[in-house]
Amino acid sequence: MIDEITALHRKGTWTLVPPPSGKNIVGSKWIFRVKTNEDGSLNKYKARLVAQGFTQKPGLDYIETFSLVAKHTTIRVILSIALSNNWCLRQLDVNNAFLQGTLTEEVYMSEPKGFVDSIRPTHVCRLRIAIYGLKQAPRAWYDEFSGYLLSLGFKASTTDLCLFIFSVTSIIIYLIVYVDDPIVIGNSDYVISLFITKLGTQFLIKDLGNLTYFLGVQVIRTSNGLLLSERKYIEDIVDRAFIAGAKSSLTPLATTNSLMLDDSAHLHDPKEYQRVIRYLIGTINHELFLDKNSPLDLHVFSDADWAGNKDDRTSTSAHVIFLGKNPISWSAKKQHYVARSSIEAGYRSVATTAAELCWLRNLFRELSLSFLRPPAIYCDNLGSTYLAANPVFHSKMKHLEVDYHFVQSLVRQGFLRVVHVSSKDQLADALTKPLARPDFQRL
Repeated sequence: MIDEITALHRKGTWTLVPPPSGKNIVGSKWIFRVKTNEDGSLNKYKARLVAQGFTQKPGLDYIETFSLVAKHTTIRVILSIALSNNWCLRQLDVNNAFLQGTLTEEVYMSEPKGFVDSIRPTHVCRLRIAIYGLKQAPRAWYDEFSGYLLSLGFKASTTDLCLFIFSVTSIIIYLIVYVDDPIVIGNSDYVISLFITKLGTQFLIKDLGNLTYFLGVQVIRTSNGLLLSERKYIEDIVDRAFIAGAKSSLTPLATTNSLMLDDSAHLHDPKEYQRVIRYLIGTINHELFLDKNSPLDLHVFSDADWAGNKDDRTSTSAHVIFLGKNPISWSAKKQHYVARSSIEAGYRSVATTAAELCWLRNLFRELSLSFLRPPAIYCDNLGSTYLAANPVFHSKMKHLEVDYHFVQSLVRQGFLRVVHVSSKDQLADALTKPLARPDFQRL
């Protein structure tokens, strides 16, 4: 606690003033937590002073609160590119990141418990710098950090504003920031070291060396690529569910799954829901492998489970996108409308996948990455495949007009192809519905 207060005073986080009339006074609170290493061992005990943001009043204590975080797809794309070029992967930690954002609003906070000024006990803290807990703190930090990067010659990606690109002559540096955890990737160890030193003159930066642990994912670099492990995350889930030591399950859901919405506050049979967690127990030693020798081309799988939701008969769309051998994007979501046929469900899934490909195309363009041929979306619904390739448009498909023209225009422009694939080779199938064990393990 003393270290935290000392750091706050050193930064000039607040000045003590008499309570102003007509102003809201935001509460303050101490938060204690145990910080662990990637293997779960103790790192240190931390005490942090936070503002009770729930006591803030909109329009008075804050105006804008939205702040950006990097997309996981962006992170996996950058990692794949770095591996294929054998670039270095460096990780940084920003100490007290939110304390480095300047406030533009007039915010007052009560003095921290245990450290009330003995001479001015009735005074309040006029915040000059953002503090953890304030609704606008993440935004203030992002504005401060991004502004400094831009002054150094970086450019913010228009596709993902948390990706910053530095490209001068033969030097390339990518910086991805996820709140207060930046990753620095580039083709020159020497220039990156100079950049980190420069960054340390402006912010309280700790160089953690090679990338080993990021967003709860353990990163292990081998001679062939990267291994991404979520072992600790799974252990935390198992502990919260109080089923440590339970027998693992080979599949996440049974093919006879009958789970439906239930308004009851209590579970009729918790075992039905625990099966997903027991499946995670069986995968605790599994890792996602990113191959350094993977060719940089796109392979896309799109699938839909028609009317599979027993509550409202909506369908589930899913896709998996590979950059070479490396999976970079995957998703499984309920469709917003009830599909009248499997063709419609499959085509809506293709349209959603095509939208993700458009976003990736813009990202690849900013990274100066091009492909020799347009990516193929593999779909196992023959009707959906025909609909994408041919102008077959009749009265039964009028309600699909927007999705129809969107996909058709991309096909005509040569941006993508929609190709039929057999159901047994549809890699997105496992994301849409429960599969029998042989099919699930084969995929």
